[in-house]
Amino acid sequence: MKLFNIEASRNLTLPDMYINVGHFLDHFMMLIFAKAAFDAGRHFGLGYDEIIIYGTLGLFLFGAAAPLAGWLADKYSRSIIIIIYPFGVSLGAFLCFLSSSPIMLGFSIGVIGFFAAIFHPVGIAMLIRDSKKVGFRLGVNGVWGNMGVAAAPVLTGFIILNSNWQLSFLVPSIICLIFGLAQLRGFKEIDIKEEKTKQKTSNGLVEGWKIVLISLTMTTLAGGFIFGSLTFLIPRIFEVNLSGISVDIAITGLLAGIVYAIASLSQVGVGYLIDRYSPKIILGFVGIGQFFLIYLSSLYIDYALFFVMLMAMFFVFGQVPITDAILVRYVDDRWRARILSIKFLINLCAGASVLPLVSLFLGYGYNFSDLLMILSFLAIFVVISAYMLPKIKDNKPKLKTA
Repeated sequence: MKLFNIEASRNLTLPDMYINVGHFLDHFMMLIFAKAAFDAGRHFGLGYDEIIIYGTLGLFLFGAAAPLAGWLADKYSRSIIIIIYPFGVSLGAFLCFLSSSPIMLGFSIGVIGFFAAIFHPVGIAMLIRDSKKVGFRLGVNGVWGNMGVAAAPVLTGFIILNSNWQLSFLVPSIICLIFGLAQLRGFKEIDIKEEKTKQKTSNGLVEGWKIVLISLTMTTLAGGFIFGSLTFLIPRIFEVNLSGISVDIAITGLLAGIVYAIASLSQVGVGYLIDRYSPKIILGFVGIGQFFLIYLSSLYIDYALFFVMLMAMFFVFGQVPITDAILVRYVDDRWRARILSIKFLINLCAGASVLPLVSLFLGYGYNFSDLLMILSFLAIFVVISAYMLPKIKDNKPKLKTA
């Protein structure tokens, strides 16, 4: 079978639909704990600020294991490595279901994070291997990923309300197992003649690539921390600051899911725009929007907070396809898995730092409004990084010949 032959499997890829569903599950699985943390903490006799520390290993490995996944995908086969992803995540979630102590729970979340790290450097590299309408396709894929973000608090809150936090890990574990089996039948062969022609004409670099990498690093650090903070904390922020609307965790989880689901649609619009206009300009507008709207969200509660946070997340989610589209224009396919893995390492490790910092922050008596205010100022670095990007004539960078 070609899928299990290293040489033959290099010419295999997955249709966009499988990559989209994989992105959905990737973010869904990583955010179950965000909603289940409070109830898991009560089960183990810990407060929210104490239990969230046990999610740090998972978030750290979600980023730290990405370079390993990218390296293995380049050395052996993207197709073979992506097969492992859903089965490994399913195993981690099942171990969470069995956890009898906070330490075991933290280790099990770490297993989820380790295998979930495979998707971004490998799955996204498979998606952008075909550069046709890449901005739009990245936008659609981003919507699927953020629908996973949206679904996590809704389904997790529903399961906890009707059962317990352990079951909120078991059900997704079974879903990932089923998807993994279905994915095995989804691979198709690709035509690599055009790719070989492109590889003979360039060395994979473009003019101004060093400035681009510095800019992307700055965007990734700031954007990763903002994205990680808000996707993890909004369910809890809504539980605390939407008390005038509801104190039911299922309702606040649903409201968080609505914010994620609606805001994720911004990625399709942004993807459409970056196929037609300079990503430098679009990234600048996105950073400005993040700054003003996240700052405003620190000032409000109840309905005002809900609507301002919804608008803020339009700009937070809208940033996601921009950096990947920039990477497509400046980096050849031969380098993308490795560059993507480094990008996601920076991005997700920035996100992983959210939990210990928030725990420390809340432990010193600060509140969520103070945290939102700090996040708004981090968005300034996104604006600066957009300013640093080189201008591109006709929206296409000039390749350096070998």
